[in-house]
Amino acid sequence: MLIRKARPEDFPAIRKLAASLGLDYAGMEQAPFWLAEEGGRIRGIISLLTHPDCKELVSLGVDPEARKAGLGGRLIETIMEAAETDTYLATVIPEYFERYGFVRTLSVPPGMAKDPAWCEGCDKRRCTVMIRKKS
Repeated sequence: MLIRKARPEDFPAIRKLAASLGLDYAGMEQAPFWLAEEGGRIRGIISLLTHPDCKELVSLGVDPEARKAGLGGRLIETIMEAAETDTYLATVIPEYFERYGFVRTLSVPPGMAKDPAWCEGCDKRRCTVMIRKKS
């Protein structure tokens, strides 16, 4: 499995996978993505957004056919190597991210403020903000 930075020609497949997992959002083509590729097929995606006051991990997703092989963790570790500072995320599965060094925090940088339409349909009570300190 090859993990690499996405190229412009990858975005139709990235958007398709993201949409199938409920991870797509307007403007995602401008975000820096990394992907996992196998046999010319995109099997996983992840992105690291840069806000004025923080970095944010977003859109971690793995093709259901490629799950349970550690691919999500490999994508997280790859993107964390590229992060130059502490990295935040918002998630409804905090237990998963705890395995990769993220801890829950009550401090939410202003740059992570979400458009209410982005969060539509999510149970806000389940949303957890986490941080992983750059080591």
